Amino acid sequence: MSAPAPLAVVGGRLATGLLDVTSDLGALDGPGFWAVIIPFEGAPTCARFEHVRLATPWPGPAWRGPPRSSWRSSLGQDNFCAGVDEIRAAIAEGDVYQVNLTRRLSAPAPPGADVAALGAALAAGNPAPYSAVVRVPTAGVHVASASPERFLRRSGRRVESRPIKGTAASADGFLAKDRAENVMIVDLVRNDLGRVCEYGSVSVPGLCEVEPHPGLFHLVSTVRGRLRADVGWPELVDATFPPGSVTGAPKLAALDVISKLEPVPRGPYCGAVGWVDGDAGEGDLNVAIRTLWLGAGEVHLGTGGGITWGSTPAGEWEETELKARRLLSVVSS
Repeated sequence: MSAPAPLAVVGGRLATGLLDVTSDLGALDGPGFWAVIIPFEGAPTCARFEHVRLATPWPGPAWRGPPRSSWRSSLGQDNFCAGVDEIRAAIAEGDVYQVNLTRRLSAPAPPGADVAALGAALAAGNPAPYSAVVRVPTAGVHVASASPERFLRRSGRRVESRPIKGTAASADGFLAKDRAENVMIVDLVRNDLGRVCEYGSVSVPGLCEVEPHPGLFHLVSTVRGRLRADVGWPELVDATFPPGSVTGAPKLAALDVISKLEPVPRGPYCGAVGWVDGDAGEGDLNVAIRTLWLGAGEVHLGTGGGITWGSTPAGEWEETELKARRLLSVVSS
């Protein structure tokens, strides 16, 4: 059986007719419409497409997912909770202020699994403002994202990030630690953007705003700035990636803790997926949470949360369960 044709459903548009693929983010400052996948670890994939039109409902076979009982976690509850305790100990020592701890859920992929069908199932069962589907078989990319979070929106020299920190089952269910978590990451994002934006242009027009999403609520903030004239996509991504909301603060110290506690690479999860229109000078990349991908005969899903001094192991485990619950009900149906 031949590999399915490359495609991308990003920003409400369907892109087909693959022209070329590169790992060079500098290509995004040139012409063309690009689907962009930046994994948490490793090189990005920038795929340029010839044909772009409004997306329409998926015309292919419906997604048929693995049984709910077939999913396994890279970190069991005991190990995850031990990781929370270890992060709190590092916070007590002053090494970090916050660390995002995640785990990977995996299950055998059904025969003939197509990420485009998976993306259509997510769009119907878990609609999200920054959803994306990218299928580039020659590059090993089969990603479907139902992300609620914007990483970077660029329009000319204007740039915006909308970090999410704080998750609750109800609009009035947020804890003090949720707001503290959000403010810490807003400071980190302000500093990241300040590295590439004009002096004094970085602002926070929205702080800890409550947003409803399928099955839960989030605290969302908005950070904006104006890029310096010498900054392109490579410099912008270098200054801000990985997203602060899925790493922690300080970012480099948090990344060291993550590499120690998480037993498997994150892959596309917690990276960024989206689009860039080089001709229009615009682009929008999500933070690849609520994101699934196919690889090595399996379907994978990441789930996690930010750990602060106010966290409890049981509470953080339940937050990862809450975030995964709805997606698993869609993917395994």
